[in-house]
Amino acid sequence: MVILGIDPGYGIVGYGAIEVRDDGEPIKLLTYGAITTDPNMSFCDRLDVIFENMLEIIGNIRPNIMAVEKLFFRNNQKTAIDVAQARGVILLSGKKCKVLLQEFTPLQVKMIITGYGRAKKNQIMDSVKEILKLDKVPKPDDAADAVALAICSAKKMQEQKNTVSDAKKVLA
Repeated sequence: MVILGIDPGYGIVGYGAIEVRDDGEPIKLLTYGAITTDPNMSFCDRLDVIFENMLEIIGNIRPNIMAVEKLFFRNNQKTAIDVAQARGVILLSGKKCKVLLQEFTPLQVKMIITGYGRAKKNQIMDSVKEILKLDKVPKPDDAADAVALAICSAKKMQEQKNTVSDAKKVLA
């Protein structure tokens, strides 16, 4: 199964794809990178760049699942609204390509990846590096965040699979 993680933004959209196998093989990093938009472009043109690039990435990777970060903003409402619009375009691209969409909050990612809801960025990055047995953390940070989202999706599915398996044992 291929999972595509997406860290939404309108200046930079991070993406990272992993492969998860049922045969006990470790999670494998397939690819990662970032879509960047020119700040001198109109906002609508930036959204178009994101949409078209997302369609291309999804077409090339052919993910079974797309895990997208839910928004969490405290201060800057203008930024939140713009990122929300970019996130909408990202979700639409997944929907148009008939990819199963999952959404995770930053807290969920921290808990699932590190086991600690107040984990710092470097702790998450270290966990990504360790889980995937990488020499270095994917760059830019937006891509590393996207890879963390993909891993979060894989771990959540494994957790649910184990819960179902345990329930079947109890019922047997």
